[in-house]
Amino acid sequence: FKDMKRMASHGGRIRLAADIGGTFTDIVLEAGGRLETLKVLTTPDAPERAVVEGAGQVLEAAGLGFSDIDVFLHGTTLATNAVIERKGAKTGLIATQGFRDVIAIADESRYDQYDVFIEKPEPLVPRHLRQTVPERLDVEGHVQLPLDEDAVRAAARRLADEGVASIAVAFLHSYVDPVHERRAGEIILETAPDMWVTLSSEVCPEAREYERTSTAVANAYVQPLMAGYLERLAEAFRAAGFANDIHLMTSGGSLASLETARRFPVRLVESGPAGGAILAAHIAVERGENQILSFDMGGTTAKICLIEDGEPLKARAFEVDRSARFMKGSGLPLRIPVIEMVEIGAGGGSIAQIDALGRIQVGPESAGAAPGPACYGLGGERPTVTDGDVVLGKIDPARFAGGKIAIEADRAAQALAAHVGEKMSMDSLQAAYGVAEIVDENMANAARVHAVERGVAISERTLIAFGGAAPLHAARLAEKLGIRRIVVPAGAGVGSAIGFLQAPAAYELVRSRYMRLAQLDLEVVNALLDEMSEEATARARSARAEELDETRGAFMRYAGQGHEIEVGLPVRALTPDDGAALREAFEAEYGRLYARHIPDAAIEIMSWRVSVAEQAKGRERIAATAIWEAAAAIGSREVFDAGHGALVSASVLQREQLAAGNRIGGPALIIEDGTSTFVSSRYEAHVDNGGALVLTTKE
Repeated sequence: FKDMKRMASHGGRIRLAADIGGTFTDIVLEAGGRLETLKVLTTPDAPERAVVEGAGQVLEAAGLGFSDIDVFLHGTTLATNAVIERKGAKTGLIATQGFRDVIAIADESRYDQYDVFIEKPEPLVPRHLRQTVPERLDVEGHVQLPLDEDAVRAAARRLADEGVASIAVAFLHSYVDPVHERRAGEIILETAPDMWVTLSSEVCPEAREYERTSTAVANAYVQPLMAGYLERLAEAFRAAGFANDIHLMTSGGSLASLETARRFPVRLVESGPAGGAILAAHIAVERGENQILSFDMGGTTAKICLIEDGEPLKARAFEVDRSARFMKGSGLPLRIPVIEMVEIGAGGGSIAQIDALGRIQVGPESAGAAPGPACYGLGGERPTVTDGDVVLGKIDPARFAGGKIAIEADRAAQALAAHVGEKMSMDSLQAAYGVAEIVDENMANAARVHAVERGVAISERTLIAFGGAAPLHAARLAEKLGIRRIVVPAGAGVGSAIGFLQAPAAYELVRSRYMRLAQLDLEVVNALLDEMSEEATARARSARAEELDETRGAFMRYAGQGHEIEVGLPVRALTPDDGAALREAFEAEYGRLYARHIPDAAIEIMSWRVSVAEQAKGRERIAATAIWEAAAAIGSREVFDAGHGALVSASVLQREQLAAGNRIGGPALIIEDGTSTFVSSRYEAHVDNGGALVLTTKE
């Protein structure tokens, strides 16, 4: 902390990052390459309170104040939780006449063909709050039916009278020309000045009306909540003396300005997990790892992400609020730039119970921060994964969260016995083992499914584990997946918040403008790409980005196909000679994915992409570590080792006392303030030159 104070006094750069999770809020303070971290319980009634109080505690300990902070980076799961828990604003929809039920009809697919009792998530806007107005553009943007402005006024008045706080406007083919949507937005604000308005042509200017409408509705649904929260957070920091900008982490792994986040809060849906993926990618590059499985397990959920050659896999679509676990198509689709990951309701606070078939079931319901797991002694009575870890000996009650949260092991054992053990004729230890095995198998299965979908061999990857609960479960998960190497980075308990510090300021736009490759309209395409580049650059600079890199792409397919693949474009005006190069690039990528291409077939372009990002800073490789000395234990305790199926004596070590080159043989429990790492009997560990714990299977 003295180093931090000296850095501030000499003009050093002080950065603060905060990540709000369902159970804990993680705070990281950085100065001069040194990190200080803190975990505090999330305050669901006023999430900004935990951020401000946690930041105040870290700053006070460092002898600093809010006025010393140069950069504040923030990520949150509030938008996701609002959709899942249906706690967003009362929202209305104004659509083209005849398209009132787009979000209910969806794409008519069934995620489970043979389930006669199939349940889909309820639309965020009930039918009586969906209004339509006469207007129509064709697929080329020509006006077929002028906008009925009186109908828009009447629809806005009806929705306002219903108590609607936010309206989404989604007209057919508005991605080609937003003229009708923009005029409708003006009329709504003239009629109801306090109304929040989302235009689909701004939040998702792409073809496919269901996905575009769903994204616009989700943005409208969370906008009042998120805008209010962000304003309260900014005001609380200003009142405390902070005078600089707040930057928000987006789902795509980049930073955005506060104003961009207020306009497009749907882009924050996966902001916290995205920070974790950025951290894992950074850790991988430092260690020369090319094939990574990122494992982030917090208090409410577990997230699994594949990382190739230092870059998390990304996608243009995401589903939230899935009705069926692992089932694609069972959630609400959002078309936003997103780091691709699998998320399941398996965190430290996930509740364990016996289902109707007499089986142990874990999650997705979570005890959250209030009342929390039974062992917190805050009123929770139902057993959670954390309670199971306490009974299994993986959590030292005296050192949990640096001693800031008192753990009552007896309450954990009682909850497990009452809700699981007695119904299964087990004692509390067996019940805890059952809960741990179920949650670990759920995560392993999710990883297997994701790997199969991507066509990769999961056992050949290195597992990077972070989050408050991941290091406790990483060894068992790796055993189930056949993974031989695990990396637990320094500060793993607040990994996502540390990832925020490494994310670039950036912005990505995708816009649909259909044309055949053989009839490429260069004037239209170049004007569109230049317009997108200007907007993306402005939004990236609003997050204080300096030197920028731009990339472009086109989403192409053979004529008549239903899905596209992306082909890179040069960052310049396209010329007639580029048509042949685009065909060649498309056929090469198509052949890579499907082993062959279709010679001379017609090719069409559906959408265009422009991404502008802050230039990546060079990442230095850490030197190889000489493993030279066994680490000194501070004690021992009995821990349940699933590999043995019994309690074993495990050495206990304090992570802060370990140095590069120290080796630790399993079984062992390595304790730090933010988390604990369990080294099972099948693994041995050492500390590398980057401060990470590296677990490898014993020979």
